[in-house]
Amino acid sequence: MQKDFMPTARVAVIVCFPVLLAPLACATTHRPPEFIAATSGPPRPFSPAVRANGFLFLSGQIGTDSTGKVVAGGVQAETRQAMSNIRDVLRRAGSSLDRVVKCTVFMADMTEWGAMNEVYITFFPQRPPARSAAGANGLALGARVEIECIAAE
Repeated sequence: MQKDFMPTARVAVIVCFPVLLAPLACATTHRPPEFIAATSGPPRPFSPAVRANGFLFLSGQIGTDSTGKVVAGGVQAETRQAMSNIRDVLRRAGSSLDRVVKCTVFMADMTEWGAMNEVYITFFPQRPPARSAAGANGLALGARVEIECIAAE
């Protein structure tokens, strides 16, 4: 009795063909990363944000004003300014805080975590994103807090 192997071959083609074409489809849908330049402040050795694969990756923001100086007033004033800076970077990239899915907070002193949270949460009144926080030995320009975010497009 001869066995018919044709149905198995058809299944292999139906299953394998899309798998073989997947890399080609991915190659045509992904754009190269877009590096978003700063529009103010002193020159820095990084981009404020990079758009890649459906996400915006924001560099860490500290509470600096338009001159590049850390605002006075401690961790709450710095958190407010850092989050305002993040909102501005997102706007320039065509996004907003409601698209943020993950933040990482770096703090010079973890005992200020509660005070930072009081301000931080006001920027996410509906749905706060996922978040990590870590204490740091020191932050740029002597800042008390630095916050980086990832936003979905």
